[in-house]
Amino acid sequence: MSEPRVRRAEIAVEQAHVNQVYARLAELRVNAEDMRTKGYEIGHGAQREAVFEQASMLFERDMMVFHANQTLQALDAEYEGLVFGRLDAAAADGGLRDEPLYVGRLGIRDADFENLVTDWRAPAAAPFYQATAEDPMGVIRRRVIRCSGADVLDVDDDVLMAGAVPDEMVIVGEGALMAALGRSRGDKMRDIVATIQKEQDEVIRAPWRGVTEITGGPGTGKTAVALHRAAYLLYRHRKQLGGAGVLVVGPSGVFTNYISRVLPAMGETNVELRALGEVLDSHVAEHIDTAPVAAIKGSLRMRRVLLRAMRDTPPGAPAEMRIVYGGEVLKLDTAQLERLRKRVHASGGPPNRSRVRAAETLLAALADVAERHAQDDGREFTSAKRAELITELGERIDFHRFLVQWWPVLESAEVLGRLADERRLARAAKSVLDRTEVSLLAASLADRSAGFSVADIALLDELRVLVGKPKRKRRSAEQLENAGQGGRHRPEHYDEYSHIVVDESQDLSPMQWRMIGRRGKYASWTVVGDPVQSSWPSPSEAAEAATAAFGSTTARRRFTLRTNYRNSAEIFDLAARAVDGYAEPDQLPHAVRRTEISPDVREVSQPSMEESVRAAANELLGAVEGTVGVISAMDRVSEIDKWLSTLADERLKVVGSLDAKGLEYDAVVLVEPQQLIDESLTGRRVLYVALTRATQRLTVLATDPRWLPA
Repeated sequence: MSEPRVRRAEIAVEQAHVNQVYARLAELRVNAEDMRTKGYEIGHGAQREAVFEQASMLFERDMMVFHANQTLQALDAEYEGLVFGRLDAAAADGGLRDEPLYVGRLGIRDADFENLVTDWRAPAAAPFYQATAEDPMGVIRRRVIRCSGADVLDVDDDVLMAGAVPDEMVIVGEGALMAALGRSRGDKMRDIVATIQKEQDEVIRAPWRGVTEITGGPGTGKTAVALHRAAYLLYRHRKQLGGAGVLVVGPSGVFTNYISRVLPAMGETNVELRALGEVLDSHVAEHIDTAPVAAIKGSLRMRRVLLRAMRDTPPGAPAEMRIVYGGEVLKLDTAQLERLRKRVHASGGPPNRSRVRAAETLLAALADVAERHAQDDGREFTSAKRAELITELGERIDFHRFLVQWWPVLESAEVLGRLADERRLARAAKSVLDRTEVSLLAASLADRSAGFSVADIALLDELRVLVGKPKRKRRSAEQLENAGQGGRHRPEHYDEYSHIVVDESQDLSPMQWRMIGRRGKYASWTVVGDPVQSSWPSPSEAAEAATAAFGSTTARRRFTLRTNYRNSAEIFDLAARAVDGYAEPDQLPHAVRRTEISPDVREVSQPSMEESVRAAANELLGAVEGTVGVISAMDRVSEIDKWLSTLADERLKVVGSLDAKGLEYDAVVLVEPQQLIDESLTGRRVLYVALTRATQRLTVLATDPRWLPA
């Protein structure tokens, strides 16, 4: 039989099994819908029963509806190939086991509880990823099944025990991994459950407690591995992790949107994805500061600046207190009020929880004034009179009006906004920031045209904790309605996540580590990064802050992924040249795939740059089936986006150098690489990131040749 006919016959064999799986899936969906309907019927019946029976019936209803909805949520997830693997294993007598083991995104049994598909996270499925020819784990043939929906498109086999292959076993294909690497990219990241490699699987299945660090160069699958690890941990330790929840933090909204389908495709829909600019519930930021400003805002020095700013006299606070009691004026001047303010702050409590102490301090000072007046007049001022004065003044409306102005409730955004006043900032930053840094920071905070920056969010979160929780606000009717329709289930500023995944960790500032650490007081961690790609100028300061964020845990394990599956060797060789001197040889991964297509490096003139960018993008759109990214310096994104508006192709994406982190495209146009170096405080590291986003083709347009070392 010819190879095409053999392949078609094997595809038909697998199609029959996949058809059986989807038929059973439909049955399970009907069963779950029936359970949900029955639950609602029980709820309606409870309304007619006696009160003492209602609680039991309503509880039964809630549990039935909950489990039915959970089942439907899992069954209705968008699965790209529900069944993707098959293992044919050796029997104890050396022959072939009667039944193969099918591996997929969801565990499914038939009506007789026979296994149709094993969840990829189950221990029984581990050989699909871990078995090798050196250690086959009893697997004779490993088959990857490539599907589109319920249709089997192709199969690829690996033989792991050549001497045990029975005569009747058919072997087809050339391996699944390289075929998957050649597929075009869309605008969403795909999961890699069908092509996880052994070194990646070891990370995914590592113990859940403590801190698991994943390092590796571009294209090694760090992000995919971390997300698959989150899905695996939830499957294996759902009781410990599922209730408190899992948080995934990425560098940008572009990135979190890109990875948004990975976990749902594996059946996990309750993991929370947040960009760094979205970690704080009360504010969202998207724009990024220039590198010098971000370095100031991210430094731990800002803690001292913020603490002083919080304790500074609020704008509009009264400079004098005058109140009449017993026919005489009791007065506190500016200097006295400032000493009293410092005394209240010195007690150490958050100011929003210190208003009672502030009132007591003011009243005691007024009593001291009254006592001095009495002494000057030769009058007696007993402790009883002192207590009476404090009680009566404390109940007067004019005293409380003064207190509200003198000790107002502080909002973090308001306190940060005050530092736009360079004189006020200079007071708060004395001996902490130099004059240049004060000017840069004040100018940044004064410009609110684009709202808060991503770096500002960590400062706002720090201030939120420093000032303390303000008086609870009454929720609006709209908020109440949203809550009733299943809006936020967790309280604001939730800090009890059971597991936190941090991607692109090498770029987090110390202040951002503090912000994320507050959300993981009781968490285990998966931390993903690559020091060579770092855009943060002080790695040691960030490492210290990260250690503090992890808390008291001593269990830390590190895995290094060394194989670059994303880039062709031709593209990565250029990236390695560009970052020469910034990385040790063992920090660079090995690219395993060659395409015989070299990067296209073009020197162009400045006047012709617009036309050159448009032409290069158009060429690549015609050369690849998937996405084309145009990457530039951060401050040129909107300009280049306008240049390309006439192409009107949804596959074309324009991103800045920092927003490109973690993303990948079939082809990339890199505009003015020297500008990426110039805008960064870490030199060529950001350029290295941009050069490693392409999987198939790369075009570089440069007017300045300095970007590439000779």
